[in-house]
Amino acid sequence: MACIIFGAGSYYGLEHRLRPGDYVIAADGGWQYCKQEGIVPDLLLGDFDSLAVVPDFAHIHRVPVEKDDSDMMLAIKDGLAHGQRAFHLYGGMGGARSDHTLANMQSLLYLACHGAQGWLYGDRERYTVIRDSGSITFPAKEQGIMSVFCMGADAEGVSITGAQYLLADASLSAEFPLGVSNHFIGNPITVSVRKGSLLIGLLDK
Repeated sequence: MACIIFGAGSYYGLEHRLRPGDYVIAADGGWQYCKQEGIVPDLLLGDFDSLAVVPDFAHIHRVPVEKDDSDMMLAIKDGLAHGQRAFHLYGGMGGARSDHTLANMQSLLYLACHGAQGWLYGDRERYTVIRDSGSITFPAKEQGIMSVFCMGADAEGVSITGAQYLLADASLSAEFPLGVSNHFIGNPITVSVRKGSLLIGLLDK
């Protein structure tokens, strides 16, 4: 069971089909993508600045335009309040608002800090975050790009195995992109960190 959130950014299609029990939220303009996929969300929320009109829908949570949380973050908080721990964010990248792309990457860290894992999907790319004694393994494939970025304070004890470029108990800082553009070479890749937070991006060639 997972929380699937559709935002108002660029949408490139579902990576995985929905399963029974998934909790689906349309965040403002993400409503259009739900309609495109023939999905009836469990909740439609937002300030509705991305839609011309407020849809006629039974489960709406309307919020003020002036607020601290983006519509995507409100959806994330709602999912966490419903006990969700696996999140898939669509419509959260691309378009004319790169600031929202960055905000949604930060939201992956918010999820990790609250005991959940999130995936943010773009055009043949996806991102997630691990932190503090966390690790993740990606299945083997012959080609593809993986990038690892420090988020926040220096990340310590960073190790990468199975990729073209290896790291062992290294430190990464947010001021220098040492981990950008690593490569799959037919092996599973494992990324781990002892202390700190890492944003990990995968790009399919």
